[in-house]
Amino acid sequence: MRHCMISLCAIALSACASQATAPEALAPETPAAPAIPAPPEAGIATEATREANAALAARLPLDEQSDVEDAARGRIAYIDAPAILAEDGHVVWAIPQFDFLKGDAPDTVNPSLWRQSRLAAEHGLFEVGDGIWQVRGYDLSVMSVIEGKTGWIIVDPLTSTETASAALKLVNDTLGERPVTGLLYTHSHADHFGGARGVLSQEDAAERNVPILAPVGFLEHAVSENLIAGNQMSRRSTFMFGNTIPRSPTAHVGSGLGPGLPQGTISLIAPTEEISGRGTQRVIDGVTFEFIDAAGTEAPAEFMFYLPEKRALCTAEVVTATFHNLLTPRGAKVRDALGWSRAIDYVLETYGDKADVVFASHHWPTWGEENVDTLLEGQRDIYRYVHDQTLRAANAGATMTEAAEAVTEPAFESAADAFNTRGYYGTLNHNAKAVYQYYFGWWGGVPAEYYELPHVVTAARYVEAMGGLDATLAVGAKAFEAGDYRWAAEVFNHAVFAEPESETARNWLAATYEQLGFQAESGAWRSYFLVGASELRNGIPSLGNPQLGNPEFLRAVKSIDLMDSLAARYNPAKMTAEPFAVNLIFPDRDEAMTLHLGKSVLVPREGSVEDAAVTLTLDRSVLDLVLLGKTTLPEQLQSGAATVSGNPAMLQAFFGTLDRPDFWFPVVTP
Repeated sequence: MRHCMISLCAIALSACASQATAPEALAPETPAAPAIPAPPEAGIATEATREANAALAARLPLDEQSDVEDAARGRIAYIDAPAILAEDGHVVWAIPQFDFLKGDAPDTVNPSLWRQSRLAAEHGLFEVGDGIWQVRGYDLSVMSVIEGKTGWIIVDPLTSTETASAALKLVNDTLGERPVTGLLYTHSHADHFGGARGVLSQEDAAERNVPILAPVGFLEHAVSENLIAGNQMSRRSTFMFGNTIPRSPTAHVGSGLGPGLPQGTISLIAPTEEISGRGTQRVIDGVTFEFIDAAGTEAPAEFMFYLPEKRALCTAEVVTATFHNLLTPRGAKVRDALGWSRAIDYVLETYGDKADVVFASHHWPTWGEENVDTLLEGQRDIYRYVHDQTLRAANAGATMTEAAEAVTEPAFESAADAFNTRGYYGTLNHNAKAVYQYYFGWWGGVPAEYYELPHVVTAARYVEAMGGLDATLAVGAKAFEAGDYRWAAEVFNHAVFAEPESETARNWLAATYEQLGFQAESGAWRSYFLVGASELRNGIPSLGNPQLGNPEFLRAVKSIDLMDSLAARYNPAKMTAEPFAVNLIFPDRDEAMTLHLGKSVLVPREGSVEDAAVTLTLDRSVLDLVLLGKTTLPEQLQSGAATVSGNPAMLQAFFGTLDRPDFWFPVVTP
């Protein structure tokens, strides 16, 4: 690849002092514009990327076979259809989509991530131990199935109803059909409850009194992430999980935590009990569960559990075959690294010598007491390491970025040599910043950072200070050709935010993101960079505005939580009336809610008030459909399903204050 040379013309002066010279001949000529090479072809690893990936391959024991054997151990069946389909016929999960993960890693994929992705893509029904099975490889997460006296106890019913239903069918077809007699959500992330209605209907659960257990705080946090903060978080998820790019050696190869997200329907059945404490026991269909609260680790609400009759420990998503995220690229509440390490140490000390197998909500199990101890020790230590070393650097005066740079790969054996502590999902750099944020916030301590200008403002000023767009691109191209992609990304990002219409700037930034993605060991980082590259080259996908939730999901949401999600859409600039209150009466739930609209905030409260400006009476299920855009309020008023008393104009004023955010907002451009 040719180098970019910035040449300046010499100043032309008169050679003869005695000769009369025109004044303009004494002035310097305008410098020639820098020569900007064309951005490189897409999908090709540069020499710097090939060298970086080769160096990692030489350093790691990629041929180590123990987890290769564990990932395939116990497979007794698999789905032999080409795809899992939705009712309307669209593909929710293509079975062969990761078949390309064979042989050695290509130059365009980090060899360690390639190995992890190949293991995570192993699919089928696997026997874990006596009366315990897992369905893996058809979703981001894993569904565990425990045999009770009369039926199946389902742990984490995947992300979508379609993949969950297909997983249960595989279980019933292979092991014999049985009813679902228990349902457990280990934590409050959608890939662990979204398929609930694919394995159990709410009506069947109520009729048979099926216990549905979740950790304390589950419903609150499930709603918080998926509804209140859903638009921003879901948009970022398209980057993190590579939903909009192909499955291929130059695009998405796996998330590091699992193969990828299905394109199906997320549902929820509210838990019948939320479990707290450590050592709390419940007997479900004849099987004893001993629960271990792990709130604030991988999720705000999470538990692990131990099965004493089976000498089996389920670590949920607290311990998996990767170093996890303390702050996810999609965004979430920052997690407590020290608390995470302590929770793992607790199960190591309490159950390490009692567990013959550890299985989790992602990846494959670990068998044998010695291997269980090694797994738990390594996972405990990696979270403790990033916590302690970040604090050590910060307490010596490091800013967030400086502290993250100081936290290098640990030298102790359990983390450096074990694949399960490598950054296939979270990374040392990103997690060190999360530790810093957890204690000190987003501010690095430098006063100039506290009240920074928006990037769309500073980008233009940086480009101007560098000498204009061409000069800025020349600086970025020089960094790119030197393999200095982090600096190149920063420079080109200024160029794009200053001149978003410049195709050259966008293509150079895309090329830089692509090389960063090709080198990334984290599947989440790889997808984030490569989706960014795709949107810079091709624009934002035109896929329609996805719904935040659906009737099946909203049905399980408490009314006060739904009202809080409306409050997060309240736009004070659209509030033209004097403050007023709206009563909402929900006959189907025997509930009433009041929305107090002020000049700056919308405050929901349970109950109704006498002096409300307007009262709207309708079933909550009907309001759900209105909010989802599946019907309109005028239609429901005309049909009689909704009625209004008081001033109808105030109802219109209320709905007029609510923003409806666009899902496909720009991320990599202004």
